Amino acid sequence: MPRNEPTQVTDGWDGGRSPGRRKAVRYAVPVAVAGVAAATIGLVPAFAGSGSPDLPKISAQDLIAKVAKSDVQQLSGTVRVSTDLGLPSLPGAGGGASGFGGAQDGGKGGDGASAAPQNKLMELASGAHTLRVAADGPEKQRVSIVDKAAEYSLVHNGNEIWAYDSGSNTAVHSTAPDAGRPGKQHRAPKDLPEDLKNATPQDLAKQALKAAGDTTSVTVDGTAKVAGRDAYQLLIKPKQAASTVGSIRVAVDAANGVPLKFTLTPKSGGAAAIDVGYTNVDFAKPAASTFAFTPPKGAKVVDGDKARAKTPREHGKDLPSHKDVKDFKKDMGGLNVLGKGWTSIATIKGGGSGLPSGKDQGAGGDAGKFLDSIGEKVHGSFGSGRVFSTRLVNALITDHGTVYVGAVDKQALIDAANAAK
Repeated sequence: MPRNEPTQVTDGWDGGRSPGRRKAVRYAVPVAVAGVAAATIGLVPAFAGSGSPDLPKISAQDLIAKVAKSDVQQLSGTVRVSTDLGLPSLPGAGGGASGFGGAQDGGKGGDGASAAPQNKLMELASGAHTLRVAADGPEKQRVSIVDKAAEYSLVHNGNEIWAYDSGSNTAVHSTAPDAGRPGKQHRAPKDLPEDLKNATPQDLAKQALKAAGDTTSVTVDGTAKVAGRDAYQLLIKPKQAASTVGSIRVAVDAANGVPLKFTLTPKSGGAAAIDVGYTNVDFAKPAASTFAFTPPKGAKVVDGDKARAKTPREHGKDLPSHKDVKDFKKDMGGLNVLGKGWTSIATIKGGGSGLPSGKDQGAGGDAGKFLDSIGEKVHGSFGSGRVFSTRLVNALITDHGTVYVGAVDKQALIDAANAAK
């Protein structure tokens, strides 16, 4: 059979399909890619394996539709995770038991903070990780983050949710929403971080495909072997010059349309900033025992339902109350999004005072000097401020305290500030 060749998606394509199909194919906005890059995970490169299998030719439009229609609900496998956003190494990220348990409370388990899913976010934001994943429909999922000296597992089985941190030997048990209500599916709690609920190439690929509009070039760029399976390679490139995203490559299973590997490379080049892929995958129904969990002997078990029922002030004095959040939004003038597509910029208006400068005296002086050393001072008709950069996401904080952030270059941030002054 002929080797698949690159196929260009034309702007505004709908292929004569129905509005429903166009919606399924195009998804929505690429700003989510910046969110994934800034807050979540990626995977180590070298998963494609050797060989480029000969597959029937397919257009980019049809391959995107294949991904959109894929309804695989049963699988198990191993995912390798690493992220290189150009950020400093984070304490506990990818490193031993302290990363999973000790960092929060000396490894004693405390009130269950070390096993709380929200506390895994920072660990997944940088470095390399290995995940074991399994799913059997909407009511059974399991994600385990495996480290050299510890393991963290999040298990959803019917009306039960377990989170277990082996580093502190602490488990948090919760009841799924709608438990006990006839005819209702048991959903995972809304407060579980998306990084743990959506830690697979499928979910990241769906976010990227939201960009399949007139600001994006989408082609089929050959084939690959991923986790032993034949796959097409979907290549996504922004057309907007100011974007810091160079390209996104998604390996799509040729048989069932499941994304097997997701790689985001910055325009600046170098290693992938986000690279997520299966090292092995099986689409058979996982054994029921995969989703069974019993706390190990001696484990501290925390009632997650009671913990969630407490107010933020009771459960964590450092967390803001609803009034604090409301007042903060009022003081900051609210969040706004400028532009569209890959060059969308989120803005938050400041309250009149920005970051301290190196000229500041007293206690703020040292902080100002430090910020001057890591942030580039910039000027424009808006005034002056500092740009803080990673390989993918940049942020401008003006001296008046207004923030501009996006997966765009420095000049795009300055232009946005100048236009908004």
